[in-house]
Amino acid sequence: MNMDWTVFCKDTLTGDVVSGCLGEGRDITYLNWIFSAWGWTVSVSLTALLIALVVGSVVGVIRTLPDSPWLVRFGNAWVELFRNIPLLVQIFLWYHVVPALIPAMRALPPFILVVIALGLFTSARIAEQLRAGIQALPRGQRYAGMALGLTTPQYYRHVILPMAYRIIIPPLTSESMNIFKNSSVAFAVSIPELTQYAMQVGEETSRPIEIYLAVTVLYVISALVINRIMAFIEKRSRVPGFVAAGTGAGGH
Repeated sequence: MNMDWTVFCKDTLTGDVVSGCLGEGRDITYLNWIFSAWGWTVSVSLTALLIALVVGSVVGVIRTLPDSPWLVRFGNAWVELFRNIPLLVQIFLWYHVVPALIPAMRALPPFILVVIALGLFTSARIAEQLRAGIQALPRGQRYAGMALGLTTPQYYRHVILPMAYRIIIPPLTSESMNIFKNSSVAFAVSIPELTQYAMQVGEETSRPIEIYLAVTVLYVISALVINRIMAFIEKRSRVPGFVAAGTGAGGH
């Protein structure tokens, strides 16, 4: 089968090949469109990742708090809830059910609803990783903070979390890469990201192989960029000679 890469240079309305492949003004080519779709994918992924990091950090911390059984139960319930409901189901719940129950949510654009769904889904996974990272630290670090007179928020902020985050950078890297893959479900609520682009343009042009290959390359590039950024962060934040003990700082 012959590949026809000029498909990306065609005008989306007339089908004529545009010189230079990039349209101007009202002339939009499929190459313009794919870059726009890539922008939507990156926007959904990075915004959802930010929500996941913030919420996941809070939930991960409260699951390891000493003498706070109700907070621990809440954190455990959060993780079980969001990890055991498929992402696509959660997106439909946020898009169709939540706005019906909460009228104020009806004014939110689909982009925000998808970002919330993806962010909370991923937050449960990050919370579990952070819990494991905290419990991998020696108990002595917690006790040292207490001996210095630090409050619980203080020794978490200055002693526990800086080390725990260093421990979980590798799984956090994988989760950050996965969020780009998971963003593909946004097509289900008409977000014009890469997966929707591939489905629609593949049908319009009858060149699905070229379209899906290009979309795959963009997903790979996105994941590799995140991987390299996280690798740089891991290298810069590494503590020489540190080996985490499996004694459980979160234990009572």
